[in-house]
Amino acid sequence: MTAPALDAHARLDTHPTHSSAVTATVTGTEADRALAILLADGWEAAAENTLVLVRIDHEEPYWANETAGKLHAAGIPTEISDRLRKAIQEEWTWADYPMPWLTRSEIREVSDQAQKLYDDIRHGRLLIHAHAHDGHTTVAVGTYLDTGKSVYLHGENHLRQVADTFDSPAQALTVFERVHGDSMRPGPAPLTDTERQTAQARTFLGTPDTGIEPPPAQPEAAPEPEVVPAYAADPGDHDALLEEFLAAHGEWQKWSTWSDDTTHAIHESQTLRIERVHETDPQETSWTVAAYETPVSERMWHLTATDTAPAPVLKALLDQLADTDTRETALGSPITDKTVTEATRPLTDFGWKHTMDGRWIRWETPQKDAGVQFDAFAAQNPGHYLPTWTLWAGQNPDHPTWAIHASAYTPAGLLSHLTGELADGIGIRQPRPPQAKKAYHGTLALPPEAPHQPPAQLRR
Repeated sequence: MTAPALDAHARLDTHPTHSSAVTATVTGTEADRALAILLADGWEAAAENTLVLVRIDHEEPYWANETAGKLHAAGIPTEISDRLRKAIQEEWTWADYPMPWLTRSEIREVSDQAQKLYDDIRHGRLLIHAHAHDGHTTVAVGTYLDTGKSVYLHGENHLRQVADTFDSPAQALTVFERVHGDSMRPGPAPLTDTERQTAQARTFLGTPDTGIEPPPAQPEAAPEPEVVPAYAADPGDHDALLEEFLAAHGEWQKWSTWSDDTTHAIHESQTLRIERVHETDPQETSWTVAAYETPVSERMWHLTATDTAPAPVLKALLDQLADTDTRETALGSPITDKTVTEATRPLTDFGWKHTMDGRWIRWETPQKDAGVQFDAFAAQNPGHYLPTWTLWAGQNPDHPTWAIHASAYTPAGLLSHLTGELADGIGIRQPRPPQAKKAYHGTLALPPEAPHQPPAQLRR
């Protein structure tokens, strides 16, 4: 049963330059209803009242016929040109299709899933962190911005599939770099020929005999923020982080000084204190956390952070100050092999490599763009001004983008929470110019697997 006819008319026809794409021209005072149905089915505006359906699987005639059925059911008279009707009725198969056991409808289902992945990438819902070539096809790793779920993608165009999933970008990138290190490159792969042709068809501006005018130029959309490891995230608003922390934890009170440049937050036990300096050089200390055995005793341990420290790492620090037993946090404990192991276990669990250089032990990411440094000399001389722990990201500990320094008695549980955030946390970073992005350099290349199968290391 169809709905009463509306004052709208849709005409579907083949694309003038793309072999499989389809166009739709909508007229009538109630054309908005038809436009809504077309847009919901994946058609995109090409000119006023004109839309185009173009897909990487070349199945446009089939899906155009499906849309025509929906338009008819909504009471919208729909005309299908003779050329398009012929294309709809045409039977064809993929040459050398790699999964010959699939039926025609199953092949179309696989292609439709690939189309959804392509659209998610193109519209910024699925952020691609890195890509590589496994000897047969393109593989990639990325994260869905709405859910935080990371995926390993295998294949190109209509054969792209989700071959594996991960709980975090850090985990996904670590595995991907281990398997595809030598050929791994940052960001999405270059467009395939099919993707380029599809993009060109979407910019369809009409032909002289249609009389369709080009659509008005639209301002370029602001680039979507990137999902990155926590250590590479933007600093965000540090003052807002502190205010949110104080609002959520009534046992901490804010104390203002004679200067508006500094804010102090003190725990009700009087043994934990936070100092926030609001206006500092980006590389200078803007946060200091200090702990005392009693309200009137000497300082037991302290931790400092620069103004460029990433927002997720600072939030992890504040959360740990609020969630840990106050007495235990204030006292800390002397450095032992056990406390060093506890503090750095998240780094080793996520594949960060450690090296020894004299009195220093360093744990670094595979890309060497972030790390944790332990100074054995400072650990044995707690009264010395040198920090025992340095958490950093950037070129190296001496030239960091940001740094956190901690003294010898800083609790291992607090440090473990911070190193866990570095190893497994994620954050947001505004897009940087391409030349500013750091390339990945792997150290291990594995033999390629059979086509259209994920490498064994990525199968669960």
